[in-house]
Amino acid sequence: MHCFNLKSEARFDPKKHVERVLGRVAEGDVTVACWEPGQTSPYHCHPHATEIYFCFEGGGTMRTPDETVTVTPGCFVVHPPDELHEWITGPERTLLFRVRYGGDMSGRTKEWPSNPDWRPRPEDVSYFSSR
Repeated sequence: MHCFNLKSEARFDPKKHVERVLGRVAEGDVTVACWEPGQTSPYHCHPHATEIYFCFEGGGTMRTPDETVTVTPGCFVVHPPDELHEWITGPERTLLFRVRYGGDMSGRTKEWPSNPDWRPRPEDVSYFSSR
């Protein structure tokens, strides 16, 4: 059994969002993700893993190639393997609980417009050019 208190595990940084793996279970992990207002994730996917976000506090917008949804406390979003997605934090500090599971949880980043210092990794460029 694993038991965590998200509020006591939260860590925020005004420069970048903070994701902390709290525990590993079989082929997955559980994470607390802390976002300051306006912070945005990279537009990315996990080719071999499912990713689930549960909004505990705050909120924002989750974008995929096919739709954009508003996420508020109590909502959760499920991304099947290989689905591109991007999180955009709303006007409030946000606390998300994330579960990932699958044989390989590594991600592939397509773009990250809100991070001017980001440069694509060669393996990400190759992955998206082959699709």
